[in-house]
Amino acid sequence: MGKVSVAEIKELMKSTGVGMMDCKKALEENDGDMDKAIEFLREKGLATQAKKSGRAAAEGVVTAVVNGEVGVLLEVNTETDFAANTDDIRNFVANVANTIIEKNPADVEALKEMQISGGNNTVGEVLTELAGMKIRENIVIRRFVRLEGKLASYIHNGGSIGVLVKMDTDLSADQVASIGKDVAMQSAALNAPYLCREQVPADVLEKEKEIMMAQMAEDPKMASKPEQVRAKIVEGKVGKYYTENCLLEQAFVKDDKLSVQGYVDAEAKKLGGSIKVVDVVRYERGEGVEKKEDNLADEIAKMIK
Repeated sequence: MGKVSVAEIKELMKSTGVGMMDCKKALEENDGDMDKAIEFLREKGLATQAKKSGRAAAEGVVTAVVNGEVGVLLEVNTETDFAANTDDIRNFVANVANTIIEKNPADVEALKEMQISGGNNTVGEVLTELAGMKIRENIVIRRFVRLEGKLASYIHNGGSIGVLVKMDTDLSADQVASIGKDVAMQSAALNAPYLCREQVPADVLEKEKEIMMAQMAEDPKMASKPEQVRAKIVEGKVGKYYTENCLLEQAFVKDDKLSVQGYVDAEAKKLGGSIKVVDVVRYERGEGVEKKEDNLADEIAKMIK
């Protein structure tokens, strides 16, 4: 067993939602290997599927704008929520979104070199002035995606989560707008990591099966069953994995008698056409950006001494 650091324990706690001492043990048992420690906790039934580390870590705004058959999902980060809610930031975000729609930049660096929509300066120049002279905080254009086609969007809680949905359909954009928004709201609420089962990587699925088998081995009622019986039980559990992790197979939040796919199909039939959800992009403000949490680190350090 190797000695582990406070930072490692803290990271594992954030990733799994498991208590400090269990995380400490998991890391020690696996020589500090984070992925193996997560597997260890899951096999013991202590952790569910690992959360993305450092999810809610920065302030700012996520916005989604659809203009005809072009749409953008954009995240701009600030240091404080006070700054994020100022008119200066909100106007800047709106203008940057319009710039992306109009000019289709390849990435954030290319975007900064472009003249901002509705202004004479480049996006980068406006950003520098806003950060240095008005807001006096670090402001970061973090990421964006631009899609074309029949689109719908949803913004939750004033910009904490944004979702952009693309549909392949023979119906008009107006006809499918509310359906696409319902799909976007589902994604915002439940955050499925995959759109459909075909997107689940084979290695991810195999790892899930291994963990399910390990969990049954820890259960006295299941451990006594023959391995082939446990294997069949695992195959049954895979279906539940899909319904939890694939957006189109989740129970629809507005009518849990239907899956999301079932809802989309039913609405398309009512309209006399077809609708296929082909892409869903979800941004959560501050997702994956580390934020100082000194109090938590101090608490862990005291507890493990």
